[in-house]
Formats: sequence, C-alpha cells, structure tokens
Amino acid sequence: MRSRKSHTISSREVATWALDWLLEARLLKDHGPLCTAIVVWGIVVRAAAQKISVHAACRDLSDAPSSQAVFDALSDGLPKTRQSLERRLNLGLTNRLPRSMRRRAWEVAIDWHLVPYYGSPKNSRNEVYKSKPQQGTSKFHAYATACIVIYGYRYTLALTWVRRHESTVVVLGRLLARIRELELKIRCVLLDRAFFNVPVVEFLQREKLPFLMPTMFRGRKPRKRRPATGLRKIQGQAAGWHSHTMKSKKGTVTIRVCVAYRTHKNRKDGKRVQQKLMFGGWGIHGSPTEIRERYRKRFGIESSFRQLRQARIYTCTRDPHLRLTFIAVALLLRNLWVWIHQTVLAEGKGEGITLHLEKLRFKRMLDWIAQDIVRQLHDGSTPCVE
Repeated sequence: MRSRKSHTISSREVATWALDWLLEARLLKDHGPLCTAIVVWGIVVRAAAQKISVHAACRDLSDAPSSQAVFDALSDGLPKTRQSLERRLNLGLTNRLPRSMRRRAWEVAIDWHLVPYYGSPKNSRNEVYKSKPQQGTSKFHAYATACIVIYGYRYTLALTWVRRHESTVVVLGRLLARIRELELKIRCVLLDRAFFNVPVVEFLQREKLPFLMPTMFRGRKPRKRRPATGLRKIQGQAAGWHSHTMKSKKGTVTIRVCVAYRTHKNRKDGKRVQQKLMFGGWGIHGSPTEIRERYRKRFGIESSFRQLRQARIYTCTRDPHLRLTFIAVALLLRNLWVWIHQTVLAEGKGEGITLHLEKLRFKRMLDWIAQDIVRQLHDGSTPCVE
C-alpha cells in the first residue's frame, strides 16, 4: 500500500508499531527466555486482533509459550496498583500523539463503557459496577474514556477503571487530569445525560470548562390549575436559550438550557415527525441548530466503543487489572489505526488534511497484525489440537 510519502506500508510494519507502543509503556519485563516482553505482547495483540482468548492465541503457535506462562508473565509483570497501571496504560495510548495537536483546542467527549460480568469479584465487591440489567446481568466492569470527536483526530486520550463506590465527579477528575498531562487544550466537554447533576456541573464550572449535555426532564408536569415547573416548564418554551437553576441538598448551580428541534421519519408510517431536544450548557454559544449539530459530534465516541468491541479479548479472568489491560490494548490498536491514517495515509497538511479510510479499514489492519505475529511465532507446520 502506497502513502503520500511513497512509502510501502506492510503488515510487518503495522505489527511492529503496535508492539513498540506497548513496549514503550514499560508495562512488562522479560519473564524467562521464552516469555520475553515482546513475545507476551505479541500473543496478547494477536488475541485482540482476532477477538479470541489468550489460550486460543497460544494453542496453534508452535514457537509460542503456553497460555499459563503468558498469564503468569502478565500477573507478575503488570504494576500492582491501579494508579500505576492506569498511568502506564495511558502512556501507551498517547505516547505517539502528534505534537502539532497541542496548538489548538479540542472538543472532547466523555462516556462510560460497561462490559457485562457474570462472576463474582476477585477481592472486593467494589470491583464490580452495578447498573440497569443488560444481557442477563446487572453486574459490569465499567470503564470511562475521553475521546477527541473531531473527524480525523478521534484519539482516545484517557482511560480509567470505574469502581462501584466512585462518583462521576471523581472519575471525571481523573480523565481531565490525564488530558492536562498531555498539555492538550479542551474547547468543550461533551457529556452524556448521566452526567446531568449538580456535583458535575459545579466541578466543571469550578474548572472553567465549557460543557454541553442533554438534560433530564425534571419538574412538575402540567395539570389543571397547576402549571409545569423546572425543566418541564422550559420544555414548553420556543426554541432558544433559557436560564435554569439546578438544586440539590448540597447547593444550587445555574446553567443555560437550549431548546432545539429535529425532524425524522417515523418507522411505522413513514411520516416526518418533529422532536424537541433540550441541552444544558455553560460557556457555550450558538443557535439551537448549531448546538444540536455540535452535540451530534459526541457520537464519535460511540464509534470508538464499537471498534473497541472489534478488538476486545475474550476472557473469563476475575482479575480486574488484566481486564483493564485488555481494554487498553483494544483502544491502543484503535489509536494506532487513527495515527496511521492521519500521519501516513492522509493527503495534505494542517487544516486541509484529507483522509482515505477506505485504504486501510480497522478490521483489515487487525488481520494484518494477526497474520504477521503468526509468521513470527509459527514454523508453518500443521497445528495439532488434542
């Protein structure tokens, strides 16, 4: 494959980039002559690229160590504390960010990713996050990520493991602290409706960070001789900006609420239907149409979660640190895919950059990586599976 720099991009080169990013994070040391750091990461990356377990990734490679040896190397080598592990994993995610990205401010989306869990915690019940039932369980391993949502620059900037007792403010603070370490400027924070509460708004206002998020429909519903109150009253207003005071037991905060509209086709009868939308914001300006279209960019983080699932290792381990590492590997591969398109395959420079995602799709890149690792760790003989 030819890039704008007349350089041939091969599967060997892409696999080397992926392993180098992990090695630069200094997460592992050599665990014996067979379980070197590069071999262990090769097995893990192959499992992620093919969406299989570590055991399956080792089983048919003649020159690979056993899956138990790989797990022992991971358990012994990974940092023991959450803070150290997250710091190293985040370093691997963002170590190759182009330095030119520090020159401008970015719109950053923050959201949760819940992985269903059907077992019991390893050490503490705080390891498992409780939420509404999905896929037959109400227990999850939860992770929060911060992602740039500008097309062509959709890097995942920060990852953190969310434990059961942690509030949204604590998690939000960890993600924003990591972004500041990267010396990246935030133009606006785009949040999900779950963040619409007084503590989060107070925290963002205190940090002087503009934000935008959908509102909850709170307040008294209109009844006979009793008008609506709160956000339900604003819901009946015309499109535009309105002031609103949020109250809780610990205090009050004032935000601005934007009322906007969108139209869509009804799936049943095919008719056009108008829907009213409400967004809470602070430090944000624009018409209702501009606000609606600006918030639509937040769904770029949903694309990152979709690609994460395409490279997530199958595992039944109870170790939350290993699970966090496997999630980080999937996000690292996704960041590598963004980096290749931005720095190698793109045409033009600066604001005039043109991307060609059709040249190397994410799934194709994963196949390349898996094939190259097989060539390195297999002698070509037919696997014998008992």
